[in-house]
Amino acid sequence: MFSAQDGTQDGVQDGTQDGVQDRAQGRAQGRKRLPRTVRLLVVARAVNRLGAFSLPFLTVLLTTGFGAAPAAAGYVGAAFGLATIPSRLLGGRLADRIGRRRTIVVGLAGCALAQLGIAASDSLASAACCAVLMGLAFEIYEPPSQAMIADAVGPDEQVRAYSLLNAALAAAGMGAGLLASALGRWDLRWLFVADALTCLLCALTVQLVLPPDHRTAAADTRPAAAVAPWRDRSLLVMLAAGTLFAVVCLQIMVALPLSLELTGLQPADAGLLFTASALTIAAGQPLLRLDRLATLPTPSAFLCGYLLMALGLAGYACAGSLAGYLAATVVWSLGDLLLVGRAYAFVAALAPAGGKGRYLAVYGTSWGIGAIAAPLAGTQLIAHTGTFGLWSTMCCACLTLAALHPAWMRAAGRRVPDAAHPQDEAVRTGPRT
Repeated sequence: MFSAQDGTQDGVQDGTQDGVQDRAQGRAQGRKRLPRTVRLLVVARAVNRLGAFSLPFLTVLLTTGFGAAPAAAGYVGAAFGLATIPSRLLGGRLADRIGRRRTIVVGLAGCALAQLGIAASDSLASAACCAVLMGLAFEIYEPPSQAMIADAVGPDEQVRAYSLLNAALAAAGMGAGLLASALGRWDLRWLFVADALTCLLCALTVQLVLPPDHRTAAADTRPAAAVAPWRDRSLLVMLAAGTLFAVVCLQIMVALPLSLELTGLQPADAGLLFTASALTIAAGQPLLRLDRLATLPTPSAFLCGYLLMALGLAGYACAGSLAGYLAATVVWSLGDLLLVGRAYAFVAALAPAGGKGRYLAVYGTSWGIGAIAAPLAGTQLIAHTGTFGLWSTMCCACLTLAALHPAWMRAAGRRVPDAAHPQDEAVRTGPRT
């Protein structure tokens, strides 16, 4: 005889078995290639990154080419960094309003025009104005790129897709350094011309090969006021944690050459360490496809990532040789590998329908804030505490994030299924009506 209790037990058992089968199928699909849209976007952004070598030479061009005092050139650089914050917010709004592809093209074209303006400037005033205009366009294409990835792949593949983009940009950055070395010996203005050409090439590639923009029904019917990222407490928590993480990462870029010099090593060896980091992130991509890491809960992944970052930075504090710095670089780069993709995937999952671009833009402002804070904090720490104090402080920052961030994410994650276990959420809550 069939009873209601038997039916309930059978249903639960069937649902559990279906969940297990779905997870196994999801892991099998994770071993396949990512969608064509994602792969083409990654290639296009890598081409753009290959030419993005002009910015570090902006201060040098202003001082040597236009006779600006170092302090004045520093103010222009700070104005550029400040302008990138509204630039990213504008990119997020445009991505949700006019479409991902159009916004990417607009942002890249704006960057190209500003860079050509810098190269063609005949006075310090015009070069400074073009530098600020470049800042206002510089981050426009970031939120739509990230939102396009979230649109193209499911939650269980977003971590791998964002990590692939991060690895491609890091790898292209190595080639950018070589190109900068060659062109910079000729004339610094040609760096900005070459950068502009890669922006236009990337924009043309995006326009021709990526799918056209279309508005979803959810985005069309949802009131604009319903998307309010600055009122989302979970997003603001992610923004606070992301800002501290950005300060740590940018501190490495800014302070590592000086740290090497104070340790008695060659500052130029920082290029070798940055190359080692890019290679580690690129070579570590297959690790993200292993079942043990692919199914790791997001809070646990963040805990492991921050601990690896802390261990690597502690290695910087104690390192006295290039080999020590190299080993520490590999360790913190593995932590970066675990963190970056997870963060963007989680923020994309927090966003309501029609709001992914704006949510990712708000989270991305952490890098603009970090770009302003990192040089100030780094120079003060080195001046007062030396290299040991600098890297020990950065290590403590990562330990603080390791202690607090997973708990914050568990609280925020009640709104969204874990990106690593989307099927578990369906089994737990049942069908939604």
